[in-house]
Amino acid sequence: MRVVAGEAKGRPLKAVPGRGTRPTTDKVKEAIFSMIGPFFEGGAVLDLFAGTGGLAIEAISRGMERAILVDADAKSIEVVRANLKVTGFESRAEVYRNDAQRALKALAKRDAAFDLVLLDPPYRMKNGAELMLYMEEAGLLKQEAVVLLEYESSYEYPEAFGGFELQRKAVYGETAVSIYNWKTQQGEQTQPAEEDLES
Repeated sequence: MRVVAGEAKGRPLKAVPGRGTRPTTDKVKEAIFSMIGPFFEGGAVLDLFAGTGGLAIEAISRGMERAILVDADAKSIEVVRANLKVTGFESRAEVYRNDAQRALKALAKRDAAFDLVLLDPPYRMKNGAELMLYMEEAGLLKQEAVVLLEYESSYEYPEAFGGFELQRKAVYGETAVSIYNWKTQQGEQTQPAEEDLES
């Protein structure tokens, strides 16, 4: 694995030991960013199932100003930190070990908001839409935010729900990628219960 384009182009990235993490291949990563970028002029990115950190690092390399990377696995967090170091992006990223739902609650408490959200949960989890709706409710998305959802291609997510509308979908073997745009819905947003980001 490597950084495909931008500031850190060509830098090699470590993989997480074992079989518990399924990193996005360079080919799929390049295709993904051609759909959502390919380059950015600042902005904040949230990578909620960071794994190696490869997707968020690619986003920073292509112009995102800062990133928050979250993963529940200690080995993944170690690899994320190593990959941020080798790419020189440590100062532009925050890394937390936590599960996705608790992390979102803590980020809402901080009044965080993101231009780009990367969701690449384990294939056994089918809760991408649920997490996106929570982000909408908690005010974690900036106007015209883009959400990238990567999942098992045999599974189907709806084309529209809440303020989300499917813009592009692509299938690469067992992997499907859906790109959603989000627009503010009418009505009040409710703030969730407070939690600390660090578990």
